[in-house]
Amino acid sequence: MTILLDTRIPRTLDILLRDWAGEANRGAHLEAWLFEDEAARREGEEALARAGVTARLRSAYKPLVHAFLEDIDLKGVTRVTVRYPVHEAADPNRFLSEAYPLAALLDGIETAFEPGAADLTYRVTAEYEDGRTEEHAVFAPNRLRNNHLSQKDLAPTGWLKVTSRPDGAPDVDESLETEAQQVFHAVMQAIAAHDWPPEEPYAETLAIDVTIPGIERPLGYDDEVMSTREALHEDFYFSLLEFFKHKSGRPPEDRSLQPGQIVPDIRAGEGDAQVRVELRSFGAPQDPARPEQDIETADAAPGLAQIHRELTVLPGETFEGLSREGRPVRGVYRPGSRPAVLVTGGQHANETSAPVGALRAVRRLLVDPDANIAFIPVENPDGYALHGRLCEANPRHMHHAARYTSLGNDLEYDRGNPTYEKGARIQALQMSGAKLHVNLHGYPAHEWTRPFTGYLPRGFELWSIPKGFFLVMRHKPAWAEQARILVEAVTKGLSAVPGLPEFNRRQIEICAIHSGGTPYEIINDIPCLLTADERYPTPLTLITEFPDETIYGDAYRFAHTVQMTTVIAAEAAFAALMATVPEEMLVPSA
Repeated sequence: MTILLDTRIPRTLDILLRDWAGEANRGAHLEAWLFEDEAARREGEEALARAGVTARLRSAYKPLVHAFLEDIDLKGVTRVTVRYPVHEAADPNRFLSEAYPLAALLDGIETAFEPGAADLTYRVTAEYEDGRTEEHAVFAPNRLRNNHLSQKDLAPTGWLKVTSRPDGAPDVDESLETEAQQVFHAVMQAIAAHDWPPEEPYAETLAIDVTIPGIERPLGYDDEVMSTREALHEDFYFSLLEFFKHKSGRPPEDRSLQPGQIVPDIRAGEGDAQVRVELRSFGAPQDPARPEQDIETADAAPGLAQIHRELTVLPGETFEGLSREGRPVRGVYRPGSRPAVLVTGGQHANETSAPVGALRAVRRLLVDPDANIAFIPVENPDGYALHGRLCEANPRHMHHAARYTSLGNDLEYDRGNPTYEKGARIQALQMSGAKLHVNLHGYPAHEWTRPFTGYLPRGFELWSIPKGFFLVMRHKPAWAEQARILVEAVTKGLSAVPGLPEFNRRQIEICAIHSGGTPYEIINDIPCLLTADERYPTPLTLITEFPDETIYGDAYRFAHTVQMTTVIAAEAAFAALMATVPEEMLVPSA
């Protein structure tokens, strides 16, 4: 074990009270923006009031949404107009996205969003049924700072404003580096300063353990929860991938980097933030205990051991790969007279509806003796185990640390020798000769943010706000016509899933308002992206994307039912399609 950082960072709210809740500041008016929940901020205001300081403590994270929850009177409102900042150092829709999900929270109120000035202030006009109009200026504190890529980010920051100070003391109006920001930058600096080995992987596990106060506030719309601790996890994980890519000379979009397992574990605490960064070895594989469930009605991700047991009762020939940590990557192939289809789940192991939906579908397909199916329910068992462990403390977080393998790469882009998790997929394709790969995925069920490096998740902006169940079709250029026929048939089948069209229409509408439009095609109420791509080994690769990070209960059952329906519809559509494909298209190219 090697310790890179072990420190305590004082809580900014405590420092604020220490410095300002004294007799010397009696009569002052104070405003501060902090990464703190409402209860803690109100307690701070009361402490300052007892010292004679009039204070309002606001949220530095999503300040407009907090303003509507805490400050703006909505009783009798008939119309709201929001003019959002457009800053030259940020994406034009950055502050429109940061206002999400106001369009949903203001359901029933006529709402308009308009681009405004670059002054870091939202301008809100509220019109009431009694004829009055109220204007609100909502400050969104941000500052420019250099990031780990030597670029500048316009990122949310704490802020302090003090007026009416005793004895003519000067006003204060300045950014305030909160403990949440300090934790992020201290960890990034410690990792940048470490003497990393020249070859990948740089470590087995890079563990970042943080205990910190913060915001964890459900919003009452779908799965939306404002969480500064989840945001810290996400910013650590993707910033470190960017850091190691930059170190290795790779472009930002590269997914073959193998830095090792990066695990931010951010937990709720009181008082000062506790931070520890260390390099750990894997140890023996250990999977978290999960209750046994009926797969057909599962309301949460089942244990890996149960999934493997369910796999053993399916007909066919079993095959197996091996994960980086030593877990088996198990699959089954059952040949038949119909065109072969490869079905996989769990490539990104925090996308938990895929293994269950795939298993339910394959059970049904293999009842037909002519079905020709290769199946791997969990391609990334190390990530699946990590996701289970992280969910023990934060069950509702998306936990992208479990997205990639323990080598730190997307298994689809695996390289080198030995081939770990991807080896099972290679075996499945060799055994089956499948021309269609149905690859089940998911994405965040609530907003995905990176507030310490600019707010929007760099490189994944399309996935930052839920937009319903989504299909991505990657096809060989010569298979463009067949790809569209398949997608049309699958989406038609999906339109019969009870509640799915309505689910998609609602999420697409809210997403479009806060992201500036719909940069994708909508086919039978399903958002779709169809793209020619030579990189994939099969002529047709159908990728599902259900907003399932991380959902439970009825929402989870709905998710894996949609995943199941997609697999069944795709297999049927593909069988019909292959009867029309010219023979020359089926011959592998030289």
